[in-house]
Amino acid sequence: MPCGLCGDIIPLEVVRCPACGAWSRRRDFRALGIGLFMLLGFNAFLAMGSSVSLLRLSSELARTTALSYDPESASVTLQGYRDVFVVSLCLAVVTSVLFLAWLWQAHGQTLRPVRQRRWWTVGAWLVPVGNLWLPPRLVLDVWVASARYTLPQRHAVTLVVTAWWSNLLAAVGLAQLFPSMRTGSLGDAVFAVQIGTAAAATIGLAATLAMAVVFHVTLLQLRVPPA
Repeated sequence: MPCGLCGDIIPLEVVRCPACGAWSRRRDFRALGIGLFMLLGFNAFLAMGSSVSLLRLSSELARTTALSYDPESASVTLQGYRDVFVVSLCLAVVTSVLFLAWLWQAHGQTLRPVRQRRWWTVGAWLVPVGNLWLPPRLVLDVWVASARYTLPQRHAVTLVVTAWWSNLLAAVGLAQLFPSMRTGSLGDAVFAVQIGTAAAATIGLAATLAMAVVFHVTLLQLRVPPA
């Protein structure tokens, strides 16, 4: 591959340009992948922690009677979790930008050509309706094109990507629904906590599965292809 600094050809088996000593793009890609992996891990940790905390709150509500239930106290408690979801949303925006940068780089380094052009790594998320299925298809194609897979292995990769995207869509919907939940009655509060628990759990699962995608694709592309 050509050096981004001097233009000299860098052999695949080295990480620095022989002419000027600059790091190769694969080295930069490794740093990008590690950074994204760690950020996704923090997303998963925050979401799973919120899910466990909401489960404990649900247990407390299960022991509460309609006569002892305090709507104002429940509203204040759930407001704290709503604030956590706002923080998670801001963190998700930063993670998404880094994910797009990683996907752009991964698309350009696949072992075999990808059917979609490189600009689809960004455009797929902006197409109305199409953004419900184009992004996972692109991620799947980049992953599969990064190595030589057998048919059963392709099915396994498809399962991971499908599970990641399904949890991500569910997380987006539930996270938007949770702030509007009411706590006027004990039943309303229990349902709100259940929605919040499901939202946090799906966010955590989506982030964990995204970590698997980033880890495997980055690892595959850092390996030197056989001659």
